[in-house]
Amino acid sequence: MHPYRTHTCGQLRLSNKGEEVRISGWIHRKRDHGNLLFVDLRDHYGITQVVLDTSSEFFNLVEKASLESVIRVNGTVVQRTEETVNPAMDTGEIEVQAKDVEILSRADQLPMPVNQDAGYPEEIRLKYRYLDLRREEMHANIMLRSKVIASIRQHMIDQGFTEFQTPILTASSPEGARDFLVPSRLHPGQFYALPQAPQQFKQLLMVAGFDRYFQIAPCFRDEDARADRSPGEFYQLDFEMSFVTQQDVFDAIEPVFHSVFTEFANGREVSPMPFRQIPFAESMLKYGSDKPDLRNPILISDVTEAFDGSDFKIFAKLIGEGFIVRAIPAPGAAAQPRSWFDKLNSWAQGEGQAGLGYINFKEDGPAGPIAKNLDEARIAKIKELAGVDTGDAVFFACGKPGKIEEFAGAARTRIGNDLELIDENKFEFCWIVDFPMFEFDEKEGKIEFSHNPFSMPQGGMEALENQDPLTINAYQYDIVCNGIELSSGAIRNHLPEVMYKAFDIAGYGPEVVEERFGGMISALKLGAPPHGGCAPGIDRIVMLLAGTENIREITAFPMNQMAQDLMMGAPAMVDDHQLKDVHLRVAMPLETKSE
Repeated sequence: MHPYRTHTCGQLRLSNKGEEVRISGWIHRKRDHGNLLFVDLRDHYGITQVVLDTSSEFFNLVEKASLESVIRVNGTVVQRTEETVNPAMDTGEIEVQAKDVEILSRADQLPMPVNQDAGYPEEIRLKYRYLDLRREEMHANIMLRSKVIASIRQHMIDQGFTEFQTPILTASSPEGARDFLVPSRLHPGQFYALPQAPQQFKQLLMVAGFDRYFQIAPCFRDEDARADRSPGEFYQLDFEMSFVTQQDVFDAIEPVFHSVFTEFANGREVSPMPFRQIPFAESMLKYGSDKPDLRNPILISDVTEAFDGSDFKIFAKLIGEGFIVRAIPAPGAAAQPRSWFDKLNSWAQGEGQAGLGYINFKEDGPAGPIAKNLDEARIAKIKELAGVDTGDAVFFACGKPGKIEEFAGAARTRIGNDLELIDENKFEFCWIVDFPMFEFDEKEGKIEFSHNPFSMPQGGMEALENQDPLTINAYQYDIVCNGIELSSGAIRNHLPEVMYKAFDIAGYGPEVVEERFGGMISALKLGAPPHGGCAPGIDRIVMLLAGTENIREITAFPMNQMAQDLMMGAPAMVDDHQLKDVHLRVAMPLETKSE
């Protein structure tokens, strides 16, 4: 017999009745019923109930053993009585009558429970992460992550992609977030950087003649933590394709997303293919965001014309100064109490707005302070443009173009949540397309790249030479699910002359391009195919599927929000001889004396 187990703790069934078995695991729970002691024994695969009576020579041994001690049990599989069957357990029809028990490892007093979620502080959970990962929810999340990655990898291979690995030690990037730097021992005063993304390497693979690349790529950025982004490191599904249009990229990756989400949806609905494609300008108008949550049925509309020249003097005056007005419908909200409207108004003021005016379309007519200052024709126009009816309400946001859209989008989300309009059992995907190539930086008083300077401008060189730069869109796209951006991507600018021109419009001469991106430019000058790709975040995909809003819940060993590994004690000081090896001295920041 195997020294530790013949079966796992999730394997035994009624068909094993009468068998002599050996199982090993952690003591999950104990229940002392006087003459009988019941032990839930847990391993990676599940839980099996073990029972001992007072006649057993091992009764006292197990009774005194602490929770989370590791034991080995020899015993006989018996059928539970009808009234003690546990249908919630895969092994719930049987139990093991213990004949022999050995303590393999004793557990000291636990700093946190494993068999329940007592809401322990994150600091404790991260310091004792190996205990936290024993909890059923966390164990399931990490297993989900593994299965999702395995599924993604297979679907990418099925789509004709080949997996490559790109360097972890590379050159520092002049763009993006802060790099993590690694000092060189062999080259004093010089540094490697951990890759923020394999962007340049994957493009160089296309230049090298490979056709469809992918990688579950580790990426490193020295940036502050957010709920949906870990400090330090994260993983993404990085892929690139040669000789493709934007639509080819969509056609290649949509089946991967649809299949993976369907596989792990656990009964939730997944958007059918093809996913919706929404131009950036339309998304900002209708949803107030370039990351729209399409589960929310509310659509924002432009009602500036209905207020232009009206008796509602506040809006009329601002419109004359170039402001615009957005309407945010609230379906069925006419029945809400006045306090609900007041709370929304207070929320808007907390967001830095003057307030959130509204019209309430009650059965006996439109009500609210704004309605009193508008004639019937203007109210009817608002009703038409906003798509509301009797029984609905509509809120208004007035501000400068390019600024007010974000607040209108936040109000849309707040109202949708308040009215419980968002279907939690759906995964709604969309592509946001036609991002502007350039924008005007009011602070600097100049044209700047809107987002990705290496995207191919729509219209190519002709557009750059003949169009107003602020009207040029890029072959750039985001994929969004339930209001969460999973990835940005683009058809790359593979033509050096077009790249030089694009940077020139943004105020960067050829010498700047050569200095900062010389390696890439040199490669493009030696024959580069049209190519494009994307890099969806693995962590965010698993977050969505797990139904959690914090990325640390689906990461085995995350850092805290201060970018500290509380379990391993990183970052930490190192010995002087280690610093000497890499030719470094530490100059600590001077403490600022308080006055």
